[in-house]
Amino acid sequence: MPVNSRIKSKQFSKPMARGTCTCGSLRKASRRISQFYDTALAPVGIKSTQFSILAEVDRAGLEGPLTMCELATAMVMDRSTLGHNLRPLERDELLILRMSQNDRRKRYVELTKKGRETLEEARQLWRHAEGRFERIFGKQPAAKLRAVLLNIASNKDLNSLPIG
Repeated sequence: MPVNSRIKSKQFSKPMARGTCTCGSLRKASRRISQFYDTALAPVGIKSTQFSILAEVDRAGLEGPLTMCELATAMVMDRSTLGHNLRPLERDELLILRMSQNDRRKRYVELTKKGRETLEEARQLWRHAEGRFERIFGKQPAAKLRAVLLNIASNKDLNSLPIG
C-alpha cells in the first residue's frame, strides 16, 4: 500500500464521536423501544413486530384482503423479510395466507379469529405501554417523535440507492 493511501485511510478511520451517527442512534433507540413494547406484549405471546403486522393487516383488511406486496409496502419491509416475519404468525394460527383465485402470484394475508382475539388483547397492553411511554417522555415530545419517525419512514428520497 503506498504511503499516501495509508495516510488517507488513517484520516478516515478515526472513530466517530458517540451520537453523531443517525443510523446507529436510531438502531439503538429502536432496540430499546422494541424491548419496552415486547415486554408489554409478553402476556399475549407476541412481539412488537408481530403486533405491528397484525394491526396493519386488521387496519387494511377493512377495505378487503391485503396482498403480501401491499403489506410489505405498508410495513416498509422487503417481501422476503415480511415472509420470514409471517411464518410464526401463520404457525400460531393468528393469520392465514391465501392464494388469489385470479392471479396465482398474489397471496393475501388475513387475520384468523384467534388472530383478532390476540390483537384485541394486545391492543389493551399496547395502549398501556403507549401511556407509560408518554408519561416518561411527555405527551407532546412523544407525538413529535412519532411525526418525525413517520416522516422518515415515508420519505422516498431515502430509498436505497447505490453510493456514487
